[in-house]
Amino acid sequence: MASEEPFDPTASDIPKPLAISFIHHGETRVLSFPQDATLSDLSAEVSSTLEVPPSNQKFLVGGGIGLLKPPFKNPNMRVAELIGRKITLMGSTAKQVETLNKSISQATAPRRPGPIKAALPARHRDWRKSTEEAQYTFHTLRPLPYLPNPERSLRFLERLRDDAGIKAAMRAHKFSVPLLTEMDPAEHTTHESRTLGLNRNAGEVIELRLRTDAYDGYRDYKTIRKTLCHELAHNVWGPHDRNFWNLCHQIEKEVERDDWTRGGRSVGFEEYYTPSAEDDVHDHGGWTGGEFVLGGSSGGETVVSSAGGNVPAGNLSRRDILARAAEERMKRQKQAEQESKSNGGEPAS
Repeated sequence: MASEEPFDPTASDIPKPLAISFIHHGETRVLSFPQDATLSDLSAEVSSTLEVPPSNQKFLVGGGIGLLKPPFKNPNMRVAELIGRKITLMGSTAKQVETLNKSISQATAPRRPGPIKAALPARHRDWRKSTEEAQYTFHTLRPLPYLPNPERSLRFLERLRDDAGIKAAMRAHKFSVPLLTEMDPAEHTTHESRTLGLNRNAGEVIELRLRTDAYDGYRDYKTIRKTLCHELAHNVWGPHDRNFWNLCHQIEKEVERDDWTRGGRSVGFEEYYTPSAEDDVHDHGGWTGGEFVLGGSSGGETVVSSAGGNVPAGNLSRRDILARAAEERMKRQKQAEQESKSNGGEPAS
């Protein structure tokens, strides 16, 4: 009588676990799942292992799948279908969100007036200007502590606060912002858009996208400063109507004019570019709800650049994108002037 073979738990007929790899806050993470695991299982494991609650989870999946977030449209979709695809998890832990909300609450809380110090006389100092600069400014600067090198972000925020042009515009319009903070790129990035700035409650908090998408550097200073001008205009006007755009361009001009580090002069006409009624389409789907985003179009990814153009992004660098945007504006301006002259009128201002 033949003896029975002992049970071998490593036998080949036992299904191997699935290894799902994804990027979260710039780091590669790997989680193991059984062969029949679903998206619901993935969400639950992320919540348990990384402490990112389902309400904060967004999975950006390559290969045509796109954005997935709880509650999923197809919660029973097998995670095996995600194997081999690039996955980015966008989401902060509950503790990180709590820390940021606490910072916002502290920055916006009423301040108790301190003792009034006697002013000391000084020569060659504009005390009225100094007083206004202390009143009309960004009272608290807050980098995100859980991102790499928060001290670099703090220096960037300090540079914006102390920018001569920004300080002059803040005084001129009497803008007092309790909190200026940086934005987590992963929290505001999808296939369709990249948010560059947010204004909460008409200037209570302004968030700016300082970092590149991969956290490996910082965005162009002038682009961020123009985004800040845009968000400051939302302190007064919410919708993107003509009143908003008039104020936005006015602030941009004032910042350039009063930036003594540049001699008070701009380089290139694009600094003072004011769109005509026909050009308003360039902000379609871009500047909405106080957000400046790089938007997408049905024909492929399109960049709505802060230089004022609307060009296909493809694999172009930021410099090439801005250059093409400027070329498009020049073509439109020449075309408008030619049409005006052919009709016997003057070029539009």
